[in-house]
Amino acid sequence: MSIAITAAAVVGLILAILGCRRLWARGLVVGILEGLTGLLLLALAALAAAVGLNLRTYDRLTHEIPVATVSFQALGEQRFSAVLVQAAGRTLVFDTYGDEWQLDARILKWRGFATVLGFDTIYRLDRFAGRYRDAAQERTGRRSVHSLNDEPGLDVWAWTRAYPRWLPWVDAVYGSATYMPMVAGATYRVTASPTGLLARPVNEAARKALRQWP
Repeated sequence: MSIAITAAAVVGLILAILGCRRLWARGLVVGILEGLTGLLLLALAALAAAVGLNLRTYDRLTHEIPVATVSFQALGEQRFSAVLVQAAGRTLVFDTYGDEWQLDARILKWRGFATVLGFDTIYRLDRFAGRYRDAAQERTGRRSVHSLNDEPGLDVWAWTRAYPRWLPWVDAVYGSATYMPMVAGATYRVTASPTGLLARPVNEAARKALRQWP
């Protein structure tokens, strides 16, 4: 994709320069056409670059793959230090409140021409949060929601939701989440597949928490 974007930008720049030179030499019609074509190619290259920059924040998803591990240490009553280690090696530490933890992801699936070009289902971990088991406490308790990604370039997720007819090669755009009990010493492994996220206990503390989970 980067090669195609660069080629379009170079061709567009050349045509824009040629158009300006023809206008200077009073080749009015041809100059205007070349200039407009060049500007159009430059605009398309800029748009493709913005989309590509945003899609780089997603990862390919062709089968069930590990995406993160989450472990916890108690800091107080319904308060934990959560260590989230992503598959790429990025480690994040959060102060988290509640009885359970939740990890959210965005998933994009493609169809038609996009699949011919080799586009796979892609995902991006979106946010990590603590949650309370009791619904009343969930409304009044201290919240802890942490974003896992910035939004560089053109937000493809927002565009596909706002203008689905403009992006017919997008098959589905949906969110997925998994949540588990949050206890001291517990470690979980999170995997992702084209159907969404799934968390599994890794150690005895996590397995015990699941057995006692109401």
